Amino acid sequence: MFRRREPVPFAFVAEADRFRSNVTPPPRQRASRAQLLGQSLITLTVVGGLVGALLFGVPALQQDSSGPSRVHQSEAHR
Repeated sequence: MFRRREPVPFAFVAEADRFRSNVTPPPRQRASRAQLLGQSLITLTVVGGLVGALLFGVPALQQDSSGPSRVHQSEAHR
């Protein structure tokens, strides 16, 4: 049979909010010019793709109301 162990005191969890570390993390390194250029090119490519999709997609979604609507031959013989 298994013997139950004593319950573990969780007082340290309550003290976690009050705990402050005296170790500061190292400063973040600044991005190099090549990294900044690469990130900006990726951003421009994504934005350009979205704009291009809108330019080609919006006219395709508009209904053509300039002429009479075409009726398929199968519907005309009813």
